[in-house]
Amino acid sequence: MNKDQLRMPLFEKLKQFASEGPTSFHVPGHKNGIIIPDAARNYFEQILKLDMTELPGLDDLHAPAESIAESEGLAAEFFGSEETFFLVGGSTAGNLAMILGVCSAGDEVIVQRNCHKSIMNGLELSGAKPVFIAPEYDDEMRRHTNPSLSILREALRVHPDAKAIVLTYPDYFGKTYSIEEMIQLAHSYNIPVLVDEAHGVHFALGGPFPPSALQLGADVVVQSAHKMAPAMTMASFLHINSSLVSKERIAHFLQLIQSSSPSYPIMASLDIARSFLATLKPEDVVVILQSVKGIRDILKQEAYWDILPSDDPLKITFHVKQSHSAREIATLFENENIYPELVTHNQILFIHGLSSFEKTDVLKKTVKSVMEQLKNHSNHATMNVAKLFAEPIQELALSYEAMNKLPYKQVPFTEGIGHIAAEAVIPYPPGIPFILKGEKITAAHIEAIEQLRGQGVRIQQRESGIRVY
Repeated sequence: MNKDQLRMPLFEKLKQFASEGPTSFHVPGHKNGIIIPDAARNYFEQILKLDMTELPGLDDLHAPAESIAESEGLAAEFFGSEETFFLVGGSTAGNLAMILGVCSAGDEVIVQRNCHKSIMNGLELSGAKPVFIAPEYDDEMRRHTNPSLSILREALRVHPDAKAIVLTYPDYFGKTYSIEEMIQLAHSYNIPVLVDEAHGVHFALGGPFPPSALQLGADVVVQSAHKMAPAMTMASFLHINSSLVSKERIAHFLQLIQSSSPSYPIMASLDIARSFLATLKPEDVVVILQSVKGIRDILKQEAYWDILPSDDPLKITFHVKQSHSAREIATLFENENIYPELVTHNQILFIHGLSSFEKTDVLKKTVKSVMEQLKNHSNHATMNVAKLFAEPIQELALSYEAMNKLPYKQVPFTEGIGHIAAEAVIPYPPGIPFILKGEKITAAHIEAIEQLRGQGVRIQQRESGIRVY
């Protein structure tokens, strides 16, 4: 390990600046944590001392030349990129920028169908013409995972002039796939691969974690540092390792998308997260994996759920058996102050952190309580989503340009069948659209959405029903 990875240049600079007791005649309005209600003071006072603005010596995210530039350089060295950008708007900002930086209006882009909504938003903003490749249904995982190499090969045969391929790796549950073969195939067409690796920042640690898409040759990779590393919410990285994309163009769109007043605490937490990952020792990882095994052993309760295998050992997924709903079981855990990351209609995701879990007694007691309560709960209706993505290769029924010119109307879900959706329908989390804006609505869509709603899965809708053209 390079000893410089112990350093946190931006965090160190902020600490030094705060220790000098600066007098503020500038923004932000809390004046270095002085102006704050007493009820919030104990929680916010220390962090607000680091909540600075672009003062001399503190650098500028949008034109870094000092401590931010040094911190981004250390991140690039650790992750193995040509250049790494700090993101204060989450992976969403990175996903938008990488698409806008590579694609223009009318460009064909091959996109994994079960990608995050931020990818769809980037496509809409760019005016690109998406060609969606469907994920396959994995019988072992009992959910849709990733597209096959053969589907990508067919899409490239029909659309050889695509400007980019956009993939998700790993999925929300830590499932990976042979993305390296897809990257090599894309590069044989001279097409860059853009990867939403929001859940894979810790893959930089190496085995037993899967390799990062960055290591496997992807051109642009976006990672949410806050998901798996000790960084603040919205702290993320964008890595570039390619001659097929323009770093300058992506940097330009990052300036357009991200705040002109970026959060220094969030940026400093990226510095801290990178140093944490870079200095984590192999023996530390062994302890973490022992803790994961202990948690998985506690959670093994075959009467009501199975614990599925995962490529990422930190992801622990319950597959709930047909006698009960995932939402029902998750609620029982939440009633005991144990909160999962994600609940779908049939699966619950727990994420283990990068340290040993200390509350095993609490977890054992809760699992026992949940099991007792489930004995008195009734069965629920099951649903089959195995054939939800019926078309292996799909284009939108209307272009984004055409949709921007059309009026829409609001109708009940059941009356939307046969119409073209004027908005996406998104269970959240995980934020993957069941219905795309611009997609023709089918009876299978509506049946799945109604069943999800009936099982307590939250749908991101401002109003009831759906907007259609």
